[in-house]
Amino acid sequence: MSTILSASVVRVRDGLPLSASTDYEQNAGVQECRKYFKSLAKRLSQLPDRCTLQAGKYNINFISSLGVSYMMLCTENYPSVLAFCFLDELQKEFITTYNMMKTNAAVRPYCFIEFDNFIQRTKHRYNNPRSLSTKVNLADMQTEIRLRPPYQISLSELGSANGYPHISRSEYSGNGKIAAAPHQRLGPLTLSGIVSFVLSLLCGALNLIRGFHAVESLLQDEREDFSYIIAFFLGTTACLYQCYLFVYCTGWRNIKSFLNFGLICLCNMYLYELRNLWQIFFHVAVGAFSTLQIRLRQPQGKSPDYNV
Repeated sequence: MSTILSASVVRVRDGLPLSASTDYEQNAGVQECRKYFKSLAKRLSQLPDRCTLQAGKYNINFISSLGVSYMMLCTENYPSVLAFCFLDELQKEFITTYNMMKTNAAVRPYCFIEFDNFIQRTKHRYNNPRSLSTKVNLADMQTEIRLRPPYQISLSELGSANGYPHISRSEYSGNGKIAAAPHQRLGPLTLSGIVSFVLSLLCGALNLIRGFHAVESLLQDEREDFSYIIAFFLGTTACLYQCYLFVYCTGWRNIKSFLNFGLICLCNMYLYELRNLWQIFFHVAVGAFSTLQIRLRQPQGKSPDYNV
């Protein structure tokens, strides 16, 4: 008999379970799938927004949207169109009931456990297809799945119930394949981070303009010190590299940002004769602010081992 066995609502960024059905079967196959649930929940931020994992006689399907993932366990012969329509209904109801601020602010597991009532009612309907009155939605979902099929996660990729090799979510085009991402995901952007990025670009542009003026002066007057030109262009490079470090995750990122800030300070010290104290203070302060924002915007770490 094809049935939906259970469902869960999980926060994408850290795998925190927000709600779940409470009627798991106790046979060995279902208990093994619970381990896969936990392993997948830890890596939702690295996976596409629609996936399927076939685990023996069972399938795990999930969709992700607006920072929340909706996961379900069903028997292997349960129609995929019905499975993803079921998940789509959970998603629409959850988004309608709870706003993003509440889901982002949640700190303890299963804080929306009352949503289980809706999960149970919807599961009962989908386990009795004759009671469904969603023919149009089923047709739309069938078309969508045909045009953009879910990514198939194989057990060989999963490796074991305790973990599997890194799979990148970026560059996913919906054709069942995943392209590797060149960088690990960083934390979300903040207003102060955006301000530091813009100010670093401004400082880089100011250094670049002064550098070109210094080149013109050198061409007109051979007594112009060539080292000032080097200092201006080094300052430009340092400011632009600050922007790069803020946007992308690289190895030794924090150390690079501190060394880069040191270079900004040295360049401004050398240009002391060409800049007043306020100009020097502005460039150094922007460099320090950008370094702080790089330090605060860290890569997204591993999610805790919640009992999903």
